[in-house]
Amino acid sequence: MGNFVKWIGGGLGWTFGGPLGGVLGFVAGTVYDSLEIHIFRKSDGKKTMGDFATGLLVLIAAIMKAEGPVVKSELDYVKHFLKQNFGEKEASEALTLLREILKQKISIDSVCAQIRNNVDYSSRLQLTHFLYNLANVDGHMTGAEQNILNIITKGLRVTVSDKRSIGSVIVQEESLIAAYGIIGVHRSASVIDIKKAYRNMAIKCHPDKVAYLGEELRKAANNKFQQLTHAYEIIKKERNFT
Repeated sequence: MGNFVKWIGGGLGWTFGGPLGGVLGFVAGTVYDSLEIHIFRKSDGKKTMGDFATGLLVLIAAIMKAEGPVVKSELDYVKHFLKQNFGEKEASEALTLLREILKQKISIDSVCAQIRNNVDYSSRLQLTHFLYNLANVDGHMTGAEQNILNIITKGLRVTVSDKRSIGSVIVQEESLIAAYGIIGVHRSASVIDIKKAYRNMAIKCHPDKVAYLGEELRKAANNKFQQLTHAYEIIKKERNFT
């Protein structure tokens, strides 16, 4: 088995006994009867790819199941994402696991609670950004998808301003309203509040925060960071401050 299964094995270290452990433990046993997964508990507080990958697959399944049957455009988007970020072999393994997870009943609240307690905030933002892209892959977001995203963002403790920022980036409008949304403030905000919001957002969204997730995900985070900087420049020009 390749790296993705090893990452999942690592992820099971902190999910063992919980909802994620229940889902993925069953899946691993179903798909890989001969696979010996070394389960270990996370004790040093270090961030791992296993933590991120485990939560990623389960929440991808939640979005894909929002309206019933899996939509081809969403599956193609997930395939491309996994291949780009984990490699051909690992992507194939991940898709096998995902197909089994899609058959499971998922308690989003409890899953999000485990992710929240084991994955740092910057990585949770990156995860949320991907899920928004997935829900919007066909150019629109349905009410069912939005409801699931609301549950997920609440469960992951994503702030209202950060959620607004992600939504504005997804829309990708070249407008002042979108720029303020990306920064995470209302247009009536003071210059002091705008500067403070930008600094806070820049810290949370800095690509180095998710460098451990690999080069491709770091590039995605860098994209978001560049959009944040661009939005700030638009606002500075409109409000005439430096």
